[in-house]
Amino acid sequence: MLSSRIGILGGGQLGLMLLQAAIDWNLDIHILDPDAEAPCRKIAPKFTQGSLQDYDTVYEFGKDLDVITIEIEKVNVEALEALEKEGKLIYPQPSVIRKIQDKRIQKQFYLEKQLPTADFVLTENREDVRNFIDFLPAFHKLGRDGYDGRGVQRVSSEAEIDKAFDQPGLLEKAVPFEKELAVIVARNPSGEIKCFPTVEMVFHPELNLVEYLFAPAEISDEIDQKAQEIARKTAESFEIVGLLAVELFLTADGEVLINEVAPRPHNSGHHTIRANATSQYEQHWRAILDLPLGSTAAYAPSAMVNLLGEDGFEGPAVYEGMEKLLATEQVFPFLYWKAITKPFRKMGHITIMDNNIAALKEKVDFVKKSIRVISGDPHK
Repeated sequence: MLSSRIGILGGGQLGLMLLQAAIDWNLDIHILDPDAEAPCRKIAPKFTQGSLQDYDTVYEFGKDLDVITIEIEKVNVEALEALEKEGKLIYPQPSVIRKIQDKRIQKQFYLEKQLPTADFVLTENREDVRNFIDFLPAFHKLGRDGYDGRGVQRVSSEAEIDKAFDQPGLLEKAVPFEKELAVIVARNPSGEIKCFPTVEMVFHPELNLVEYLFAPAEISDEIDQKAQEIARKTAESFEIVGLLAVELFLTADGEVLINEVAPRPHNSGHHTIRANATSQYEQHWRAILDLPLGSTAAYAPSAMVNLLGEDGFEGPAVYEGMEKLLATEQVFPFLYWKAITKPFRKMGHITIMDNNIAALKEKVDFVKKSIRVISGDPHK
């Protein structure tokens, strides 16, 4: 399998880190991405510019490959199904991608498989939300195409129904939670499963995307075991091959509920590149190539801070404060090869490690204050 011709649908930052892990094993990687300047473009052995959602483009890209994987769910599943019928190995499987692409189907799947999740109702449009006023406060989620905080609106009362989407979606009951957790689980075709340690995520208060996380999560052994078991059972229920990131709510009364999942490497696992014996990216290759899964043991407590473009700046990216980070022990910046910064665009991440939890938290505060991504003339 190491000699297989492997395709990745998507050449963004997740594809970049998959590619970096693949280089260690001399894997033959082909990338498809619509952006001619995608992060993978400069180091991909073979790069094709083209739509991930066009049937013919995806089919033509995959027809001469052996194994195809994704770094984003928004892809043409019909083309992947056709390639699968012709004997190509598609991981995660098209059937899994199809379920996860639509949050309405995804949530119904949890009910069917008796996986714990918040109460929800399906809605067809904004006006339909008015039929569920007694269900509020709730989060209205688009069925399709929501990601990184997009496609989610809190609707607290009848007066806020205009915030709801005028497209098929679901209303998910607002759950009073204490923490947001995540577990990344890997499964290979032989059925071997391994989970990474549970992490605790802190979301940006306005953008609804991960601002930083701590690993391991500060939770009891009982809660940790619940989270790990739910992640494992979810991967088994989907019968997924590859990685599955399982995002979870820890409620005030100790329940652990699935929020949603992603069938690929995930923001909640970036820190594993330095902090764990096997990174999530290497583990993904091990899983889809049906190799033994690697140890997920952590070397030390760690944190990850997302590096976002500063508000008010758009243009050639300038990383202000990098020297401060590089002068600090066990602080590891990863930049995403994005030439242009925009407000709140994901431009990189920083992994931080320390055996002392208090010192780790101090480093996180230091990192957040020390670096900014602004714009300016890159030649000055």
